[in-house]
Amino acid sequence: MKIVCLSDTHNCNGQIEVPDGDILIHAGDATIRGTELEVEEFLSWFSSLPHKYKIFVAGNHDWLYENNNRYARLLTANFKIKYLQDSVTEIEGLKIYGSPWQPRFFDWAFNLQRGAELAEKWKSIPEDIDILITHGPPNGILDEVPKKYWMENTGCDELRKRVEEISKFGRLKLHVFGHIHCGYGTAEEFGVKFVNASNCDESYAPSQAPIVVEI
Repeated sequence: MKIVCLSDTHNCNGQIEVPDGDILIHAGDATIRGTELEVEEFLSWFSSLPHKYKIFVAGNHDWLYENNNRYARLLTANFKIKYLQDSVTEIEGLKIYGSPWQPRFFDWAFNLQRGAELAEKWKSIPEDIDILITHGPPNGILDEVPKKYWMENTGCDELRKRVEEISKFGRLKLHVFGHIHCGYGTAEEFGVKFVNASNCDESYAPSQAPIVVEI
């Protein structure tokens, strides 16, 4: 099964060359301001791609999914795209869970406080999943942001703890996320493949290619 991973496209629809595959995943921040028009334009582009299965998880810029969740879900379904928000879907035997939450960041969408609030959300991630999609990264994995004199890990500690717990069951194969544009790339820990699929760089230019993973 070929999984094509996107994230943080930020209205750069059509400027990104998307390779063919079986499942197309977008891990959030499809838009800049999350307006209805931006969301519709993204969904139209995303649905036009040839992949058989398409999955979307909202990000902190995708305000329509927080402010008018019911409408956003119906709109997404109309484009034949599977939207995951603390929910699971199964595709050809692969169990996939998606969630948009992340540590509070400038009061954007889907923000929660670090610690207990996020830990409670991550408890809902099932132990028997094959693929996890979150908008933000776990702490210490493809989450470094350069400061003046050091690199800061900005990912979620509680998410990392939950991923480590789940990995002990031996089923989780892939964790896809974005949010931290400069963390783009892949890593492997606890026997899990991690993908920061941010397509836009720090200047919001779509300079980072989609990442393809074989499962």
